[in-house]
Amino acid sequence: MSAPPRPGSGGRLPLLLPAPPGGIMLDMRLSARADYALRAAIELAAASGGSHVTADQLAKTQGIPGKFLEAILTQLRRGGLVRSQRGPDGGFWLARPASEISLADIIRAIDGPLVGVRGERPENLGYIGAAEPLQTVWIALRANERAILEDVTLEHIVSGHLPESVVKLADDPRAWV
Repeated sequence: MSAPPRPGSGGRLPLLLPAPPGGIMLDMRLSARADYALRAAIELAAASGGSHVTADQLAKTQGIPGKFLEAILTQLRRGGLVRSQRGPDGGFWLARPASEISLADIIRAIDGPLVGVRGERPENLGYIGAAEPLQTVWIALRANERAILEDVTLEHIVSGHLPESVVKLADDPRAWV
């Protein structure tokens, strides 16, 4: 289970990205809601034979507050990532194969677009003077984030076989500090 959000972090959990060759560490934020959504989706992907999993089972397995999880599952259902059925045989299951659902799909369904600056897409920002190149940095950051989150699927997580590019980045000792 991941650590709770840090005080003053706006309910967002730190997600440390590996340091690029220049040694700069990027500290992005992943909301608690997105973290819970990822964990719930992974549990659904791990369910054997595509059986239904109840919200209560997901909440207990991953230590997610029940009411919070229900709202998250509703968002994932509206995003076309999970399906649900009510009744005694009810529960939740993935709407598509785990190999077709990326981590980026889940984060976008919960939090919207990946990298944003002050709620704006980087390409819509305008900087002037000495700060002008900053827009290029934000666009590059989004490209790096996409390169990882769009390539890693629920199947990769459940199987424990991450893409080689992700393993290579995580094997760099600078990624862990």
